[in-house]
Amino acid sequence: MSESYELPRVNGDRLWSRLMEMASVGATAAGGCNRQALGDLDMAGRALFKGWALAAGCEIREDAIGNVFARRAGSDDALPVVMTGSHLDTQPTGGKFDGVYGVLAGLEAIESLHDRGLRTRHPLELCVWCNEEGSRFPHAMMGSAVWAGKLPLAAARQLTDRDGVSVDAELVRLGFPAEMVPRSAVKAALEAHIEQGPILEQHSKTIGVVTGVQHMSRHEVVLHGREAHAGPTPMDARKDPVRGLADLLPALYAMTAAHGPQARLTIGFIETRPGSANTVPGLLRFTVDLRHPEADHYAALKVGLRSLVTDTLQTHGLEGATRCLWEAPGVSFDRTCISAVRDAVRTLGFEAMEMVSGAGHDSCNVSDVAPTAMIFVPCAGGLSHNEAESATPRDLEAGANVLLLALLTLAS
Repeated sequence: MSESYELPRVNGDRLWSRLMEMASVGATAAGGCNRQALGDLDMAGRALFKGWALAAGCEIREDAIGNVFARRAGSDDALPVVMTGSHLDTQPTGGKFDGVYGVLAGLEAIESLHDRGLRTRHPLELCVWCNEEGSRFPHAMMGSAVWAGKLPLAAARQLTDRDGVSVDAELVRLGFPAEMVPRSAVKAALEAHIEQGPILEQHSKTIGVVTGVQHMSRHEVVLHGREAHAGPTPMDARKDPVRGLADLLPALYAMTAAHGPQARLTIGFIETRPGSANTVPGLLRFTVDLRHPEADHYAALKVGLRSLVTDTLQTHGLEGATRCLWEAPGVSFDRTCISAVRDAVRTLGFEAMEMVSGAGHDSCNVSDVAPTAMIFVPCAGGLSHNEAESATPRDLEAGANVLLLALLTLAS
């Protein structure tokens, strides 16, 4: 980074204004957002972003899995890019900042350079990754996984939502390219994000210097019983998968507690069929999200899940299966990228702490092919994946300034 000019700063008011404008696309009555991947509202949010990026001097391209890339040329444009970005898709009842902040903080960093006529030596590339949330199509961080070579394009395009609509059908409908192009060489990548947890707020810190991400996976459990009439069928003559679930859930939570306070288990979706009030269900399906920062505990959680499901099937005379829908092994981020974030925090004088992310991010996939790190800012009460998700303009501006200075260091 050159010392011959005053270090640039982002425009915090512009960043906040754009966050609120983006939040109006797919706004929910309770104050959150619903822009699920590759739906029309997701496309409307992307169109808004692309207009801003073009005005900031970027060139736009899209790939065959629905990712968007906004590139700002460097003074030596043949050099590897320095990347930043996140995602614009949301949970069905998501908040205003998850993912969106990382995209718009990256845009604000680029636009602040554009405003001052400053050119980095390496080109900058701002990414909008497709279907990070995995709430519509069942593979979280899908777009970055395909880009990084961890998920085959054909397999990703075959994924379907609960209505049977495929990723392929939506990409064709929306006019995305049919083939992936070779990814650009990447020198480094940074992602800014709200913490989605309470640690920064509890410790009164403005910035989290993220050193890695914990192990995590998502599983589907299916219990098959036998449909029966709710009235004449005695309780002891039923093969009721709900009864199996009633015993299984306490056992799963007890198993999780045995692996310490860092263990995480979440039951995110439960479905019975045929879904009639006066019929004993013949099928029950639910999801289990498992997480732990330590590999041995994480592996034990996965084994424990399968064992407890097997015991439940035998006890209740049911059939069924457990399958892993998605897995992201733990990640340790790059020392040089972490140092760039630390140096930016020190230059700006913010209170900060180092931490491991409890949530998965596209940076997990990016780190497989490029040096990567993340920047966290606080969110109120640690609340995320919730319409009440909240962050302050001051903290968001601080994180964007850290991102800007770290990008300048890495791109110079």
